[in-house]
Amino acid sequence: MGLLRAGIGAAGGVLADQWREYFYCEAIPAQVLVRKGQKRTSGRSSNVKGEDNIISNGSIIAVADGQCMIIVEQGKVVDICADSGEFVYDTSTEPSLFYGKLGDNIKKTFSTIGKRFTFGGDTAKDQRVYYFNTKEIIGNKYGTPSPVPFRVVDERAGIDIDIGIRCFGEYSYKISDPILFYTNVSGNVEQDYERENLDSQLKTELLTSLQPAFARISAMGIRYSALPGHTEELGQTLNDILSAKWRDLRGIEIVSFGMSSVNADEEDQKMIKELQRNAAFMDPTRAAAHLVGAQAQAMQSAAQNEGAGPAMAFMGMNMAGQAGGMNAQGLYGMGQEQQAQQAQQAPPQGGGQEQAPASGWACSCGQTGNTGNFCNECGKPKPADEAGWACSCGQVNKGKFCSACGSPKPAGTPQYQCDKCGWEPEDPANPPKFCPECGDVFDDADKK
Repeated sequence: MGLLRAGIGAAGGVLADQWREYFYCEAIPAQVLVRKGQKRTSGRSSNVKGEDNIISNGSIIAVADGQCMIIVEQGKVVDICADSGEFVYDTSTEPSLFYGKLGDNIKKTFSTIGKRFTFGGDTAKDQRVYYFNTKEIIGNKYGTPSPVPFRVVDERAGIDIDIGIRCFGEYSYKISDPILFYTNVSGNVEQDYERENLDSQLKTELLTSLQPAFARISAMGIRYSALPGHTEELGQTLNDILSAKWRDLRGIEIVSFGMSSVNADEEDQKMIKELQRNAAFMDPTRAAAHLVGAQAQAMQSAAQNEGAGPAMAFMGMNMAGQAGGMNAQGLYGMGQEQQAQQAQQAPPQGGGQEQAPASGWACSCGQTGNTGNFCNECGKPKPADEAGWACSCGQVNKGKFCSACGSPKPAGTPQYQCDKCGWEPEDPANPPKFCPECGDVFDDADKK
């Protein structure tokens, strides 16, 4: 009786699984990451006795946008499809008389009956369809329960310290490698694998990775208060840090990282502001301006002090200023000295060597010291009425006295001007033998 029952069960089961199936997945909710595919059967369907975990050869599997389908046989992934549309599974080990060549299918059907008979009429096979939610999984909130170290570097103020900050926000991720996610995370599930099964672990690892991520961001010179404006760099940094655990192990990646607020400890904020303020007062002129403002405020307060009297208040203010060892006038003097030293140490414009006083004619663009027929700065030609005599101080003049130093025009000094191009020598007393502009010989014909 047992053998007969096994034979009948094997034959009936194989015949029931001959129908081609149609697998689909309704819209995957945002909280579901993996969902098992459903075999469509309606009231008019005759395929109501087939096994749930058997996929006949030639079955159709529908894939929608934002989904990725994998076929698992005996616990191993045998096929995958991430393109939306219709997928035909034509490599199944379960034959169907309704797909392919009939003669070959009949032989395979009897072979399958024989295999099932050896297992008492059961299938001894497991085939499943799983759909993965490949859309962006948004709305994952995070928050640091305790302060996270952040390095503050301010070279101008000479600050290089570690402070504690708290941050809150949201991040999103997506499944980038469904096979890795199935292999190492979800595995075979009866119905759904939801995000709440994984969120706690992801949030803990994310908060743990914030410390090295903040270290990289602070190394770029970004202040902690400016972190909300650099969430793209922070998200990329977190992906780099978490790549071994998330991308390479679980097949998921961070898509975006948002930060709604960043707060430092109140004492740390006060300390940083004090250090930056003290660094600003290293400039004597700024310190003097602050001292003047403080003295003005003290004078206003003294004028309003009816109890002690203005005289006593001003006396106290003068004593405080003398005890400080420095007044505003002295600080301003120090600032002027520093500015003068910086101006002396700064290299002159145009080459780093000290230039001789400019001589020649001045152009309308403001360039002085032009000696040729064209301006050295803008290229404008020399004005025709700019002829004159050059003083020993370098100023070119037209009258009898130098307009710069007041020296009289040298008496009896002949004036020369090239009769070919109009060039004039800087020193009329020592004209050149040849014109440097056109090469003409200087002689009596060139005297004005």
